[in-house]
Amino acid sequence: MLAIYFFISVILIGIDQWVKYWTVTNLALGESQGFIPSVLSLTYIQNRGAAWSILEGQMIFFFIITVIAVTVITYLLIKYRNEHWLFLLGLSFVLAGAIGNFIDRMRLGYVIDMFQTEFITFPIFNVADATLFIGVVGIFIYTIFEEKLKGKQHGKAN
Repeated sequence: MLAIYFFISVILIGIDQWVKYWTVTNLALGESQGFIPSVLSLTYIQNRGAAWSILEGQMIFFFIITVIAVTVITYLLIKYRNEHWLFLLGLSFVLAGAIGNFIDRMRLGYVIDMFQTEFITFPIFNVADATLFIGVVGIFIYTIFEEKLKGKQHGKAN
């Protein structure tokens, strides 16, 4: 069963890298293209930092943090392989996001971002960023409702 969660991570990493490849081959740096009118556009940028371009140029820091994060997440997936699926799915999404952006940083020295919200001012992001966010939300929901979810998983009524 654990292999499914690693497989999900691999699929998400593949989607992230494919979307980044498509962006680079179809948009010039800084170019925007409509995607979902008034909701989302594609804008190719190169982010040399983290969210909102903070810690720009701190490649060694990002390398160390990502290696630690990937190690800890992998450990948690293995140690808690019998936990509720929501927790494991959240971990697999976080793992995919961390590795997706890590690949860019190691290969290019920056992260390729492309999704720009049209209805609010928000930093341009990518698939890896979205999987990180979704994974953290899943883990957060699991943490809040852990006892109730564990009871349902084991057939207990709460």
